[in-house]
Amino acid sequence: MQKNKTLGSMLIVAGTTIGAGMLALPIASAGLGFSTALVLIFVMWALMTYTALLMLEVHQHAEPNATLNTLAKTWLGRRGQIIANFAMVFLFYALCAAYIAGGGGQLQSKINALFGLNLAPQLGSIILALLVATIVTLGTSTVDKLNRVLFTIKIIVLGSLFFVLTPHVRGQHLLDMPVQQGLIISALPVIFTSFGFHGSIPSIVKYVGLDIKTLRRVMIAGASLPLIIYVLWQLLSLGILGQAQLMASSGLSGFVQSVATLVHSEQVSTSVSVFADLALATSFLGVSLGLFDFFSDTLKKQDGHKDRIKTACVTFLPPLGFALFYPEGFIMALGYAAIALVVLAVFLPVAMVRKQRKASQFEGYQVIGGNMGLIIAALFGVLIVGSQLLQMIGLLPTIG
Repeated sequence: MQKNKTLGSMLIVAGTTIGAGMLALPIASAGLGFSTALVLIFVMWALMTYTALLMLEVHQHAEPNATLNTLAKTWLGRRGQIIANFAMVFLFYALCAAYIAGGGGQLQSKINALFGLNLAPQLGSIILALLVATIVTLGTSTVDKLNRVLFTIKIIVLGSLFFVLTPHVRGQHLLDMPVQQGLIISALPVIFTSFGFHGSIPSIVKYVGLDIKTLRRVMIAGASLPLIIYVLWQLLSLGILGQAQLMASSGLSGFVQSVATLVHSEQVSTSVSVFADLALATSFLGVSLGLFDFFSDTLKKQDGHKDRIKTACVTFLPPLGFALFYPEGFIMALGYAAIALVVLAVFLPVAMVRKQRKASQFEGYQVIGGNMGLIIAALFGVLIVGSQLLQMIGLLPTIG
């Protein structure tokens, strides 16, 4: 049973990480070249895996059902709790609203095509929100089982894409270098957010239990699977199209069309569409599960049927409302997602571990690196936030 939960938890981490944004990575890294993009991917993976392990170090001294709300209050006081709660709610509501709006539109178009109906896009968003809310309310075990099925199909689809595209890779395309100064710094927020899964860590700890050895394996393996897939995807996408072609692509749809035309295969665009839908579904499940457990802890709700329904309402109704009536507001908020994620996944773990190490008088699990590791992680966090802000005011080139 424990092994079953371990595998499921690894796939929840990987599924949350590999969102539909993975498909935009080639466009985002087009100006960098393959080797430079590869270095940044490895650095951001190492940073996010390290801070995930820091979260485990904090969790070992708390109750198994503790969330970021409880942990931040314990180690950083009321002010730290407020910052943690704001970052969590801001980021996850923005993500959920984006998933509901984008996924709802996709679902609506597929229902219309399949059954010959003419449903409004808003109805697709409502159906999607109800489906995910029902699954998450049933519990982590249900999310785990469904996520396994979706993730398996996602890997099969991705495998078919690799099979079709690999013969078209050209080695000379992989030798391209950055075309503009500042692009390396500009790319940091994009690549950083593609490894974001930290909001689901408390749910996984609650599901697996406080077995640090098992949880450590879950975090490392769960984060490493996206790393492998990202590297292979970059190898294919940047190896098929030249740098000039990639940079000239008009967004994701232009990139997909360019690749489909080059390989003379409609299967490519179909596979990419299916993969994007599955990636959105698995990422939405992971994000909403983390937010659900966060609100359950914050609002002091129990695991009873009525309390879980109330928690689901708080989790899903606000982002559904924004997706339906004011999508521009929360879609615009996604521009600040990297900053909120830095607070959530870097600054808070570093600050809590630093406090905990000073206060703890007994031995326990400690992430390697000591204080120097904490300092380096915090400096990367500052660099990512600085990059995002400088892009917003036009002092750095914008990626993507």
